[in-house]
Amino acid sequence: MKKDNQHVVPHQGRLAVRGEKADRATAIHNTQAAAIKQARGIAENRGSELYIHGRDGRIRERDSHGRDKYQPKG
Repeated sequence: MKKDNQHVVPHQGRLAVRGEKADRATAIHNTQAAAIKQARGIAENRGSELYIHGRDGRIRERDSHGRDKYQPKG
């Protein structure tokens, strides 16, 4: 299964869910909550990372849904 990371990015006054190597957005949402919910579901299914970008385009939050080689002990 493809493990491309998912990004929630600003898009023309709304928010887009976009795969890391995708040419086009997977979906465009009016609310941040809806975009994050969809992107998180995709990332969980694919075992990939979720990146949430702020209005300035910089990553403001990150969530991992894959198998981490460096898991914390305990």
